[in-house]
Parts: sequence; structure tokens; C-alpha cells
Amino acid sequence: MADARETQFQNDIMAHLCQHGWLRGHNSAYNTELGLYPEDVLGFFADSYPDQWQKFQKMYPQDSQGTLLKNVAKQLDKVGALNVLRHGFKDRGARVRLAQFKPDHNLNEDILTRYAQNRLRVVPELIYSPHGYAGRLDLVLFLNGIPVATLELKSMFKQTVDNAKKQYKEDRPPVDPRSKKAEPLLTFKRGALVHFALDQKEVWMTSRLEGTSTTFLPFNKGQSDGSAGNPITGGTYDTAYLWEEVFDWHNWLKVIGRFIHVQKKTEKDALGTERISERIIFPRYHQWDVVTRLVDSAKREGPGHRYLVQHSAGSGKSNSIAWTAHQLASLYEESGHKLFQSVIVITARTVLDSQFQETIYQFEHKEGVVARISREEGEGSKSSQ
Repeated sequence: MADARETQFQNDIMAHLCQHGWLRGHNSAYNTELGLYPEDVLGFFADSYPDQWQKFQKMYPQDSQGTLLKNVAKQLDKVGALNVLRHGFKDRGARVRLAQFKPDHNLNEDILTRYAQNRLRVVPELIYSPHGYAGRLDLVLFLNGIPVATLELKSMFKQTVDNAKKQYKEDRPPVDPRSKKAEPLLTFKRGALVHFALDQKEVWMTSRLEGTSTTFLPFNKGQSDGSAGNPITGGTYDTAYLWEEVFDWHNWLKVIGRFIHVQKKTEKDALGTERISERIIFPRYHQWDVVTRLVDSAKREGPGHRYLVQHSAGSGKSNSIAWTAHQLASLYEESGHKLFQSVIVITARTVLDSQFQETIYQFEHKEGVVARISREEGEGSKSSQ
């Protein structure tokens, strides 16, 4: 049972979000079996793609709404939430799209209209399990009815962020221990893309819940002297940047559309059998911050400038570079012309060379958009490539 300070903490976050474009949701409107907020799935698709919705209704005249929700859930099971949000899916001739990310330029009014129709919703005290477990998540964030983040909050006057991490590890298993069935909201890739543990001083996050094996990474700003944690703001909460900056309506859509990606890695066991492992890469605060600042500066100041970014070992340089390169390649002037005709990433180490290529390639693999340069036999010199 949350104490008064924890409840106030939750209410303050809710109030800020709802004052800045988010919708408040209710536990009773959430479908635990499907892991969806049906009103927003149906509402966004019907409002933003009325022609495709009409096609879908003709294909499924008996129970169009119920069928759409079930088919969305099946796609979440099959390819994951990020894939569904970014690419949608085809269903008997209808193209189902469930999100519209901000376009690179403002020349297409239809896309801008759909972008404004996105529904970001926050639901407090969500009872999420379809298996009879009555556990509640303090806050759950949705994009057009698809869950994208969960939050466990603690008040430092009673408990700390460590207690929130412990709660995720011990009380939020992705598989219900009694029924042995998956929890739709907490299943890797299928459910929420990230899980935040926070109090008034610190924020930590994980993209995969694995019981007691769950690994959390800091999502803190860091101190001015280089030490861990967050600066003391003098305000109510030192962690307010999470909901004031990262959960800003436009910023959060950009995080989902331009930052998060699924990293695939091929590994061999002792017998030499290959196995593909996956993990969701969610930017840490310093990565999101530096990429955003670099891209905003380049758009504002134009080409021809130099910037220096200081990174420490293990701080995620490859992903920061990949995010920056990909977003610079998508920058447009107000006139509709591309700001940069090409982006070249140069690195001095072969290991990093391969790593950068793979990371960038995951964001965009259309023919002619990303060229992977290597010394593989038969491909010619790097310079000629």
C-alpha cells in the first residue's frame, strides 16, 4: 500500500503529463487478456486511416472491432510491439497502421494530421495480469493502445529506487508462476518496451524483465563532477526530467520512432550450435541528450560545424553515433531539401567498424540508403566501395 508521499509523487507525475497532451486512462478500460487499451487502438486506426478501416470492416463484417484487437494482439506475439508500431501489418488486403511518427519535413499535411492524432495515455494503478494476480503497476504508458513503458515509484521517505527494482525482480515475473502462462504486458518484445524504477532522486530502467536475473541500468543525468546520480535541483523532484523532458509528447514519440531498436546477436554454444539472442536497446539519458542536442544544433546551424563529444568507456558510443548518423541523414530544411546529402562514419578500429555498420543498418536497410563498407573478399577496396 502506497503511503501519502508516494501517492503525491504519482499524482504529480500524472498531473504534469495530462497538462501536456497525455490522456488519463482507467484500469477498467484495459484488456488484460490482449494486453491492450482497446479504445485507443480502435480510435487511432479509425480516425487516422478511415479508408483502411473500411476495408477491414468489409473483410470482417461480423465483429470488426473485436477481430482487429485480436489480430493486433497476435501480431504483438509474433513480431513485437516496436515492429507493430513502426511498420504495422497487412490483414486480408487492409494495411493496419497503429502509429504515425513525425515526418522528416512538413510538406505532407495528411501525415502531419495523423501525427497529431496519436494518443499517448497514462494509466495509474494498473492491474495487468489476466491470470488472477492482483498486483498493480504504479503507472503504465500507452501509444495508441499499445503499452510502451511501465513505472514503479517509491518515496525516499519510506522506500528507495532499490525497492522499486526489487519489486520488478520479485513481484513482476514475465510468466505467471501459477499458470505458467506469459504476462502480455511484461513479456519481452511483446509487452512494454521499457520498465522504469524511480524515486525522487534516481531513475533506473530495464528493457527485459527476467525475475531475479533482471539487469537495471541507470537513467540518471550524472553530477557535474562526473559522479553518478542526479544534480540536486532545489525543486520538488530531482528526477522530474524523466516526465518533463523524456515523456514530453513530441520527445517520447521520437524516442519510440527514432531511438529504440532490437539488437540481434548470433552466439555459439559449447557444441557449436548457433543461437540468435535479442535485446531491446533503449537509450540511456546521456545518449538521448547528446544525440538530441547534436541533431538540433545541426538543424539550427547548418552544415560546416565541428562538435566534440566526450564519452567514457562502456557508455554506448556505438549506439550514440548510429542514432546521430541516422537522424542527420533524415534532416530537412524548411524548403524541403535535405540538409546533408550523405553521412560518413569513420572509425579507426575494425571491431568498431563492424559494430557501427550493424547498428546503423538496423535502423534503415532500404537499398541505397545505408552502404556497408568492409574488406570482405570479392568486394573490392574500401575506398572504391
